[in-house]
Amino acid sequence: MDQMGMLADPTRLRLLRLLEGHELGVVDLCDVLQCPQSTASRHLKVLADHGWTASRRQGTTNLYRMTPEHLDDAAKDLWQLVRGQTEDWATVRQDQVRLERRLNERHDDLESFFSSAAGQWEKLRGDLYGKQFTGEALISLLPTDWTVADLGCGSGPVTALLAAHVGKVIAVDQSAAMLKAARKRLKNLSNVEVVRSNLESLRLGDACCDAALILLVLTYLEHPGQAIKEAVRILKPGGKLVIVDLLQHDREDFRRQMGQRCLGFSCEQMTELLNEAGFKAGLEAITCKPLPTEAQAKGPALILATGTRNS
Repeated sequence: MDQMGMLADPTRLRLLRLLEGHELGVVDLCDVLQCPQSTASRHLKVLADHGWTASRRQGTTNLYRMTPEHLDDAAKDLWQLVRGQTEDWATVRQDQVRLERRLNERHDDLESFFSSAAGQWEKLRGDLYGKQFTGEALISLLPTDWTVADLGCGSGPVTALLAAHVGKVIAVDQSAAMLKAARKRLKNLSNVEVVRSNLESLRLGDACCDAALILLVLTYLEHPGQAIKEAVRILKPGGKLVIVDLLQHDREDFRRQMGQRCLGFSCEQMTELLNEAGFKAGLEAITCKPLPTEAQAKGPALILATGTRNS
């Protein structure tokens, strides 16, 4: 059968019109065309044998679609010609009405699912897929050519996460024990540089990083403001510093237990430290806010602060 003969059948033309814009199963197609499944399946086989359609498996259902990318120019021209001649068919208009009803039913089923799942959606999604994918997706937004400093990297979990998404990560810590653990974790990552350094006097050059992180570190330092100034120094113009640390609290026993030097920071204190370090307030160059607490977290609440180097 040549292409002209293949397109001479009205049922195959109706099928192609439906599959041109939608991926549909045999049950959908039989409902819209109001034909037996055997009829739809027979015509779908002919269309597939001539390269007009393709299918994929979804569960127990085959989904079909038209594949114009597999057609040569002559077949495409023929389709446009034949398709135009079907525009005024009453049967085609009836097909369109039934198709819209079928698609609306799909939408209603989806709306019903989310209506019933809305109250427990986050738990359901976490139980099914875990939580790590969210962080991975957000980190993937980082430019792949960036150099990022992980200041106070500890045993290197954040460094390892960043290394998969940016050009280079410089992992810095002053603890020999922490860096030993970090080197073990990071040994197979070629784009990571591990540096032992005091954060208040970094052994890094000026303007060598596109971004820097200081995560749960400043409460351990004698001079946190100096560490922030050093972080600003290593940033390129337009570079961004991200800080997460403890919101100011009154749990002296917690401070002693964790070996920290201070009881956290208020947003006002953190903003002042960022100002003193050289970040200029205004135009969203500085932000600071408390983070929502997590149910399983036993420590004090946290704050998130950011600063962008203007020059």
